[in-house]
Order: sequence, then C-alpha cells, then structure tokens
Amino acid sequence: MNRRDPDRLPLISGSPVPGNGSRRGSGRTEQIEQNEHRRLWKQVGHMSTVELTKENFDEVVSANDFVLIDFWASWCGPCRTFAPVYEKAADRHSDLVFAKVDTEAQPELAAAFNIQSIPTLMVVRENVAVYAQPGALPEPALEDIIGQARDLDMEKVHQSVEEQQAAQQQGGASGGSQPPGPSDPAV
Repeated sequence: MNRRDPDRLPLISGSPVPGNGSRRGSGRTEQIEQNEHRRLWKQVGHMSTVELTKENFDEVVSANDFVLIDFWASWCGPCRTFAPVYEKAADRHSDLVFAKVDTEAQPELAAAFNIQSIPTLMVVRENVAVYAQPGALPEPALEDIIGQARDLDMEKVHQSVEEQQAAQQQGGASGGSQPPGPSDPAV
C-alpha cells in the first residue's frame, strides 16, 4: 500500500459502529456531551492500550475520533505475535486510542463486528469503521495503515455512509429488487 494514496486503504463498508448513533448533524446538547466525554477521557491520561468491554465500548469509541481495535484471544499464537507490535505503535502514537477486545471474554462485541478470525485490526474514525482485516501485521504494515487512516478525508467518508444509508432506505421502502439468489427459480 502506498502511504500517499489514502484511497488505497481497503475500507470496509464505512458503516457506523454498532451501538453508536451517528454524530453527524447532532444537536448542541449532544455536542456538549461529546466534549465532556473527551475532557474526562483526557484526564485519565494516555494508557498504552485500553481493554474494551461491552460496558465501556460506546463511551471509549464515542469519546475519541480515532480508535484502533485489536480483537484477540490469549490462546491465539498470531495474536501473541502481534501484541508487541501493537503496543509499540500505541507508544509511538499517543494521540490515538489503541484498544483491545478479548474475544473470549467479550463474545458479544466480537459477534457485533462479525469477527471470524483473530487477530483482527479495526480502525474507527469519527464513529465509522473505516478498516477491518484479520491477520498479524508486521510493524511497517501497521504504520502504513495508521498513516492511510490519518489521511482519509472524513467528510467524504461520512458523505459515502449517508449515501449508502439513503440507498438502503430507498431500496427497503420501495421493496427494491434483490439480485437473484441460489434458491431463486430464475437462477
């Protein structure tokens, strides 16, 4: 991947993170609440990584505009290989939140994101999952992904998400046509 070409970052659907309402177009009260979350989060100080649970997930993700999430398990060899690479990146990028989800202890979170292989790295910017891929990354690849995610034009990402949501709503409201499936007699 070329760090100078943010369009090459393999975006996932660009969908809002489950459990978090879209922050775009929010009212003044919600903006005040978000600012308070950010203020409290900064008071805690930067920890190398944050353990995410179903209890703190919404708070951590909504209080921070850039969160990297490592889905892992203690029995997973590639997860143990990736852990020190992830920790070093967390130390280098103290302006970002590096979080971890133990898929054994938090199966609901793993299921909410349809995690089927671990480790899986997910990048969430402004409540939008912009990247998710399984596999233990070497340090240069992780740095490249972080750089590309930083370079994303989030206005374009939010616009794309809104267009996708509008198309889904329009298709659902009009009983939009579905492509034929394997059980469809026309196939």
